[in-house]
Amino acid sequence: MRDSELRRRLSDKGLKVTPQRLVVLDAVLSLPDHPSVEDVIGKVRKKHPNIATGTIYKILETLSQHGIIGRVKTAQDKMRFDPITEKHHHLYCEGSNRIEDYFDEELTALLEQYFKTRDIPGFQIEDLRLEIRGRFSES
Repeated sequence: MRDSELRRRLSDKGLKVTPQRLVVLDAVLSLPDHPSVEDVIGKVRKKHPNIATGTIYKILETLSQHGIIGRVKTAQDKMRFDPITEKHHHLYCEGSNRIEDYFDEELTALLEQYFKTRDIPGFQIEDLRLEIRGRFSES
């Protein structure tokens, strides 16, 4: 992704544009399959070996808190990062831990409408994302 687009994403959310944030955001956006922290660290360290692990963790948290990237937790309780922030769902392969984005506006509308008519005492719904578990065929 072009440097100007990365800068725009940060500044649009009111974040200071720093070299460290740029390189971490670029890593998340360029890695496939919802990268883990370890994936991001590995990618960043190839070109910038001196960035501290703690810095990368803090940047990922900041990017997530500001809605620049999303977070997805696997069945093994491992955090992965999602570069797509538009409403979508996930297909999760339990055999390979592969996560694929699944876009279905009708499903999203159905879920939103369903929960508009339900009151869950003491709970405020902020977002609805469905995780569909199964196995990908190896075709």
